[in-house]
Amino acid sequence: MLFAGIDVGSTTSKCILLRDSEIAASALVDMGIGTAGPKEAYSQALAAAGAGPEDITCCAATGYGRATWKGADLTISELTAHGLGNHFLFPEARTVIDIGGQDAKVIHLDADGRMANFVMNDKCAAGTGRFLEVMANVLRIPIGDLEVLAAQAEHAAPISSTCTVFAESEVISQLASGTPVPDVVAGICASVASRVAALAKRSGVKEQVCMSGGVAQNGGVRRALEQALGVPIAYSPQAQMAGALGAALHAWHRLS
Repeated sequence: MLFAGIDVGSTTSKCILLRDSEIAASALVDMGIGTAGPKEAYSQALAAAGAGPEDITCCAATGYGRATWKGADLTISELTAHGLGNHFLFPEARTVIDIGGQDAKVIHLDADGRMANFVMNDKCAAGTGRFLEVMANVLRIPIGDLEVLAAQAEHAAPISSTCTVFAESEVISQLASGTPVPDVVAGICASVASRVAALAKRSGVKEQVCMSGGVAQNGGVRRALEQALGVPIAYSPQAQMAGALGAALHAWHRLS
């Protein structure tokens, strides 16, 4: 039996197909809510599994646009989905840091992977993927290059503003004063990490800590966050798919 999880995010759409409890296929499309992205991700995952919609036993949707995905049999909150997905990837995880395109969440899990508590920042772009996107545009570099440049830094430039608009001005000032681009990028990554670390410390950080969401792919942010929290952070290449994975697991648990 196949179970589908669809994560309709603000900027990307993800789909995971489970065959019983094993990942059968996955797909990610760089288009989010309000676009054809969810449909495309679903189609790609089905094609990769050699299946059709009629082969899906149950489909669960999560993410900002979960209510817009008409093919869902169930919906599940992002918090619960990322908790389930990361418990699957890291059974010992007790703290999940999910940095998405529009918000940042810190989710605390019990030994069974159930959400015990959470804190969330959805009021400001600082500490989110949107912040990194804005800064990459200022620097006129692909967002995927931030990790590489941050690794080349000698000294992270201080980016102290808590507002994205003011931080943008700070970055421009750093560049104008001749600060090397890698140092500026490292400072940007450290800025995101400091915001998220402050959020995590509000509710306490219990190991094992893992990262979830698209920003988890940025090694510069991961390293800065490890320094800010003083603990190692587990990372999976499936981090961006964790919400979709959790949704698929929810469907499997409900009907298997």
